[in-house]
Order: sequence, then structure tokens, then C-alpha cells
Amino acid sequence: MITINTLRKMKLNCDKIAMLTCYEASFAKISEDAGVDILLVGDSLGMTMLGYSSTLPVSLADMCYHTRAVANGSKHALILADLPFGSYQKSKEQAFEAAVALMQAGAHMVKLEGGAYLAQTTAFLQERGIPVCAHIGLTPQSVNTLGGYRIQGKTDQDAAILLNDAKAHEDAGADLILMECVPASLAKDVTAAISCPSIGIGAGIDCDGQVLVLHDILGIYSGKSARFVHNFMEGAPSIQAALKAYVAAVKSGTFPALKHSF
Repeated sequence: MITINTLRKMKLNCDKIAMLTCYEASFAKISEDAGVDILLVGDSLGMTMLGYSSTLPVSLADMCYHTRAVANGSKHALILADLPFGSYQKSKEQAFEAAVALMQAGAHMVKLEGGAYLAQTTAFLQERGIPVCAHIGLTPQSVNTLGGYRIQGKTDQDAAILLNDAKAHEDAGADLILMECVPASLAKDVTAAISCPSIGIGAGIDCDGQVLVLHDILGIYSGKSARFVHNFMEGAPSIQAALKAYVAAVKSGTFPALKHSF
């Protein structure tokens, strides 16, 4: 069974962590069989599964449904579930209630999006037995205030803010820091500055682990592919082979390549 202690040991031993989104039982099983360490029940299901144009319409009920399905197909991976938009921003108590629902559905950890201003929420959850992954950098739930899906942390000032975000969440007890769409050099600095593992998506090779969306690595998402995406189905004889290729590329440090980074 992969636990938060397993992940910390992996960071210490420089063993890369492979995370992949997952939304139902069948893919939970074959992803585990392929060696995926963390199954992320992402609110990306809004686009990949439900056909929305963003993650914003995804409800807590949606997340609980898919978390329960993933848990039914999983035996040993760590299950990380997204707190959806509107389920945690109002108060720490609101976040706790939503996190409890996800944990009762089968999650082992919850993920929230936002910087240092949410560190108190991270601490509130952690103190009550709920492990937290803090998602910083490009936070898709804030796409409207960010002005679109844009690289974050490009200036010295913005880089300092992002580094402070990571440290604030770690100090609050976060067990993972996920960075999305930030310069590789900044992600490297953040990874070195924190003791908990970092996970990157569009954040370069030096993070402690990587995550991609399942539909992206299989080449079946109908939307525009981001620069950091790689289609592992190309040349693969089966879905299982594509999943194994993704895990092998992450573990060996061959993914992401420079072309996938900023």
C-alpha cells in the first residue's frame, strides 16, 4: 500500500513518483498494474468525462461518485481526490466537511488549489486527520482570474510568491505540493526547498514526481493538447502498454523532456 510515508521515502531515495488521473474502477486496476503510485481523481473529469469546458461546474457529489468508483477498483495505490470549486473556499469548516465526504468515499488525501492564503485550511484539515496536497502555480479553478491557462511564476516577484506558497503549505502540514505550468528552474528550486514531495505537470524534470491526465496520455481528449502533454499511445500495442510506458518514462527521468517544459 502506498502511503504518505512511502512517498516521503521515495523523495529521500530519489525514486520518482508516478501519478495519473483516474475516474473509475477499471482504469484504477490497470493503472495500478502498470505501476502508478498515486491515482488522482481529478476535477478534470469535468472536461474528460462530463464534457464541460472547465472544472468549475464539477460538484462535490460528482467527485464523491468517481472517488468511490476508483476506490472500488484500487488495492494499493494512494487515492488523491480534488476538492471541487466552491467546496472549500468559504471557510476551513466548509473544507473539512467536503474533505470528510471524499475520505468517506475512499480518498486517502485531498487536493486544494491556492497559495499561502489557504495554508490555514491545510493546517485545519491536517490536524483533523486529513492529508493534503496543495496545488500551486496554474490553478485551473481560478482560470477566470488568471486570464486563462497561462504559465505562472515567470518574474522574480511571482517566483518568490510561488516559493512562499509552497513553504507556507508545507509548514501547515501539506504532504504533497503539486506545481502546474511553472518554469522548470523555479520548480527545481521549490523542490529543493521543501521536505515533502513535489509533483509536476508542466513543471520540468526536477520535481519528485509527475502527473498527467489519463485521456491525454491515451490521445483521446478532444480538446487542445498542452505543451507538457505526451501521447503514450503512439507506438504502443495496447492501453496497458501505454500506461506502463508512461510510468517507465517518469521513473527513468526521460519524461518530461525539454520540449514538455517551460
